[in-house]
Formats: sequence, C-alpha cells, structure tokens
Amino acid sequence: MSCCDLAAAGQLGKAGIMASDCEPALNQAESRNPTLERYLGALREAKNDSEQFAALLLVTKAVKAGDIDAKTRRRIFDAVGFTFPNRLLTTKEAPDGCPDHVLRALGVALLACFCSDPELAAHPQVLNKIPILSTFLTARGDPDDAARRSMIDDTYQCLTAVAGTPRGPRHLIAGGTVSALCQAYLGHGYGFDQALALLVGLLAAAETQCWKEAEPDLLAVLRGLSEDFQKAEDASKFELCQLLPLFLPPTTVPSECLRDLQAGLARILGSKLSSWQRNPALKLAARLAHACGSDWIPVGNSGSKFLALLVNLACVEVRLALEETGTEVKEDVVTACYALMELGIQECTRCEQSLLKEPQKVQLVSIMKEAIGAVIHYLLQVGPEKQKEPFVFASVRILGAWLAEETSSLRKEVCQLLPFLVRYAKTLYEEAEEANDLSQQVATLAISPTAPGPTWPGDALRLLLPGWCHLTVEDGPREILIKEGAPSLLCKYFLQQWELTSPGHDTSVLPDSVEIGLQTCCHIFLNLVVTAPGLIKRDACFTSLMNTLMTSLPSLVQQPGRLLLAANVATLGLLMARLLSTSPALQGTPASRGFFAAAILFLSQSHVARATPGSDQAVLVLSPDYEGIWADLQELWFLGMQAFTGCVPLLPWLAPAALRSRWPQELLQLLASVSPNSVKPEMVAAYQGVLVELARANRLCREAMRLQAGEETASHYRMAALEQCLSEP
Repeated sequence: MSCCDLAAAGQLGKAGIMASDCEPALNQAESRNPTLERYLGALREAKNDSEQFAALLLVTKAVKAGDIDAKTRRRIFDAVGFTFPNRLLTTKEAPDGCPDHVLRALGVALLACFCSDPELAAHPQVLNKIPILSTFLTARGDPDDAARRSMIDDTYQCLTAVAGTPRGPRHLIAGGTVSALCQAYLGHGYGFDQALALLVGLLAAAETQCWKEAEPDLLAVLRGLSEDFQKAEDASKFELCQLLPLFLPPTTVPSECLRDLQAGLARILGSKLSSWQRNPALKLAARLAHACGSDWIPVGNSGSKFLALLVNLACVEVRLALEETGTEVKEDVVTACYALMELGIQECTRCEQSLLKEPQKVQLVSIMKEAIGAVIHYLLQVGPEKQKEPFVFASVRILGAWLAEETSSLRKEVCQLLPFLVRYAKTLYEEAEEANDLSQQVATLAISPTAPGPTWPGDALRLLLPGWCHLTVEDGPREILIKEGAPSLLCKYFLQQWELTSPGHDTSVLPDSVEIGLQTCCHIFLNLVVTAPGLIKRDACFTSLMNTLMTSLPSLVQQPGRLLLAANVATLGLLMARLLSTSPALQGTPASRGFFAAAILFLSQSHVARATPGSDQAVLVLSPDYEGIWADLQELWFLGMQAFTGCVPLLPWLAPAALRSRWPQELLQLLASVSPNSVKPEMVAAYQGVLVELARANRLCREAMRLQAGEETASHYRMAALEQCLSEP
C-alpha cells in the first residue's frame, strides 16, 4: 500500500463532508453504483489492516462525493467500525516513505465521515477521541502540507459535529478542546478561523463551564480580539462587535481589554453609520455596561463625552423604535439601548465621582425623559396576549429604573400607566417561575447568551418597588395604586419574600436584592401608614402583615448584619401597632410582648457612653453596630421612638413590660453618666418623649425613675415635662 493510496482512501472523509446535501434512497444509490455493495462486502470481510486499506481504497474509487448518503455512510461504518480508526489515530509507525501523520489523517477522515451521522457523533467511541483530536489542532508541521491541512479540516468537522449534539459541548469542554481552540486561534495557523467559529458556539452553549476550564486561554483570545478591534480600520471591526460580547468573562475584564474596547467603540460610534453598523456596537457597549457598569469608560473629558454620546444614541434608537406605530421593533437592539439608558440614569444620579458634568446631566435627563415617554407609549398599547413577552419585561425594567429616581416628570403619563403596571406585576407574581424565565430571556435578548446576574432580578414587582415608594407619597398616584389593589399585592409579596429569609432557609445564598426589596416594601408601608391610616385599619392584609412583623422581629434583631432590615421591621410594626391597638393580637399576647421587647432592644442599644481622655465625664456616642449605617438608620430610629411613645397610652400592659426590661432605668443611668453637652437636642426630645409617657402611664414606672435620680437628670437636661411628671404624686 503506497502513501498515495492512503491519501486517496482519506478522500472518503471528504465525501462525507458533502453528503448532507444529497439524501437519495439506498436502493437508488445501489442502482447507480452496483459495485459499491461488493466493495462494502470486501471491507466487512477484511482480515487485516492491509486488506482493510485495499477495501477502503476500492470504496473510495467506487463512490463519488455526490452519491454518498446517510444510509451509505452508516453501512460503511458498519463495515469498518471504530477499532480500525482507533489504531490509525494512535499508531506511531507509518509505511515507508510516508510522513508520520498520514495514518492519523486517514483515521480522522474516517471519523469525519462517521460524524456526519448525528447518532455516531454522540457515540462514546467518538467522544473518547476528543482529547486526541484536540491535540491535532495545535500540532506543529509544514503549513503547506496538503495532507496536514486535510487532517485539520477533518478534525474541525469532527469537533463541530460533536458540538452539535445535546451533550457535546460538555464533553468538548471536559476534553480540553476550549484551550486547544484558543491556542489554535492565537497561533493563526491553518484553520484558525474555524477555531474561532467553534469557540463562539461553545461559549454560546456553555459560557460558565468554558471559563471555568480555560479562563487563561480565553482571556488571551479576548486580549487578541480587543487589540484587533482597536486597530481595525475596515469592515472587520463590525464583525468583531458581534463576536466580542461572547468573549467577555463572567468575572473581571482585564483593564487593557476595556481600554481597547472603549477606544474602538468611540471611533465607531463617533462616525456616521448605517443601522447595521451601529447596532452591533450599541449591543457591545450594553454588554460592557452590564459587566462593568461605568468602570470601562475613562475619567475625564473624553470619557464624559463618550458616555453622553452612548446614552444619546440609545435614547434616539428607543424613540425611533417605539414612537412609530406599526414599525417592526428590533427588540434585541432596543433592549441593549435600555441597558445604556440605565447606565445614564445611574451616572446622572451619582453625586460623587460621576463621569458626567452637571450641564451634561441636565441635557441627558431631558433626552432620557423623551425616551421614557416613548416606553410608556409602547406599554400603554401592550395587550394581555403580550404581557409574557421578554421585551415587555425589559421595557418595564427601564421604566422602573427611571421611576426609582424621577417621578415628578411625566406624572400624567405615569398615572395613566399605573393600572397596567399593577396588573402586570400581579400577573408575573402569580406565575413566579415564568417571571424568572422572562428575566433570563431579557438577558439573552439584550446583552448576553447566558443567565442573568443579580442585576436582572426575576420578578417585575421588585423592579417597580422604588418607584412605587416615591409615588405612594403623592395623593393622585397613591389613590390609583390603592384602587388597583397594589397594597394587597405588596403584602402578599412581602410575606412571600420574607419566607426566603426565615429559619430553615440559607440566607447566605440569597441575593442582596431580596433584603433590599423587603426594606423598600417597608418604606412603602410606612408611607401608607402615614398617608392612608384608614386603609391599614380596614384591609385584612395588614393584620396578616402585623402578625408576621411581631413574630419575626425577636429573631431578626439578634442576627448580625441585618440591623437595617430590623430597623425597618421594628419601626413599621410600632407605627402599625398604634393604628391596630384594639386588635386582639396586641393585647399582651406572647407574640406582641416578644415584638415590643425586641423593639426596645433595637431602640435602647443605639447609643453608649464613652470615656474621653482628660475629662471626668463620658460622652454619648453611637454604638459600633449602629455607627456605620446611622445615615440610613437615624430617621427610622427617631420615627420608632416616636411610634413607641404613641403606643404606651394605647396599650396598658406596655409600660409595665418596659419597666421589667429596665429600659427607663438604664436610659436615665446612661444620661446621668455622660455630659449633657454631648447629647443633641433631638436626642433629648426623643428620650424625654418615651420617659414622660411611661411615667404618666404607670405609677411603678414613676417610682423607678425617681429612685434612678430621674428628677435630677431631667433638670440637667432641661426636660421640663419629665421633671414635672416625676414631681407629681
């Protein structure tokens, strides 16, 4: 058997490559080529390698590429099997006068022929060849050797066929194919473009696993692509715009890549472009915004101009797409523009270290207002049949981001849309699994082929909570929300989310958005308590909410790192207790006593005495747990003190319970131990309010305060009301 004969036998693989275009019936193939069956029989009856070589050569000569179909390929496989190709791939001795890769080339050609059959491409005997095939991609050799090039083509055909099977990507990744493809692409040898195409497919199918197995190699490819993108002056830069989002890692993007990507995008978007050129660039920018926020945009004049340009282009695209009724919306592009608008909203509301200057912020807010108007116009036309479409979810998301920061503009339009938003949120809440699936579809639609991160929460209601928090302060929007049943929906949502944080659930794996959502719900309820107290008294859902608050606070105040949520729960519960004071649940039941004991713990531990060098008197300071979050906590604390004060005369059992907790005694002791000058007037007023109500409500409280030198302390702090109360019998 000569080297030339071996090469001719290898052409069988090429026949397999083209066979998918022609699928005649087997009897038709036989009638056109009657000798084929004789040669297949010889192949089946071959007793050694030499006879198999000869039979393969005969089959190759008898079959033209256009005549081979899937059934014929399967018959060739049945005749050859995997044992012969396996030996060809692993042998290290070639016939005299042949390069050492010729036998391997023939083995790969046979596998390429077999892999044209999807069932054979998923066969274990093909899958276990993945590591061997992967090594062929980076093997050194003469780049002009036709046989070597043919083997590389066949190798890519095998790997591509495996990638097309259901579990193929996982097997390729485990077999080291991703690293081999990266090295083949970076080497820019023969077939490197096929390496890139297969890499794109694997990343689209299993991004997380690819990065886990081959992060250094993929980062090297990203560096190469980013550098090419930055330097490109021809149409290839638009093709790279489409490829690059797939190569951005799930972790940190290297700074040099961000620099090159930003520079390339600035040059593209700063030019006059057609939509097919501009849209991939906008989608790449959106992917970067999703992955890095604004960190990829340089600080300074050039960066601020670039960001302003990005947001401006995004707003124009949104308006063009949504304002023209009857035009087909390019949902993937518009959703990417939403991500860029969201970046603009974040930068316009950032007080410190913003990339934008104040005049730019004013201009962009005006432009984004017009784009949000277009979003509202679109949502007003959405019927029930479209509510589960991912683009609607994306549109609600950007509106929620806008309303979280701005509710004064477009007020009329927002009020007009509120009934739809409540119905939409309710629909997705009641079908929570579909809501989560929608979130993933939105991420796929907009910027990434993979599941979303925490910035894409899986329910519409969470997106709307910040905006509704602002709107419940205003009479008109609040009345609409109440009329449409939003408070009841919010109560159900709060109770559902609270279950995720209850004992028995691993809170360490919960995204921060769950706790933030609970806090925002509390803020909305606080607004309703203040502005619509009658609703709290008559709607049964608030009774259920009160019961949950009472049973949850005792354990919540003991949990490290959850003080802010505990403050929200305590303050909301105290304010609601004042309105629901006649409820049986608040008449000294174990749950109510446990709640108020926990509330006292929260209120009493905020401040401590601290000695100061060179002074006989200590000063009043924040306790360590409260100090770091006092800016977010202090309003709740003062409101909680005021609410507790209001509960004392309404709940006769509360003053004796407070006395048993020793809070009034310890509070007077604390005030007596520190310098009055260290206690701010608002603190003095808050403390006096609680002490006065406790003293008025219960004789034993008055006596305990007198024993704690309460009159003297009241005099030192000029607490006239407390001093007078304690002086009375």
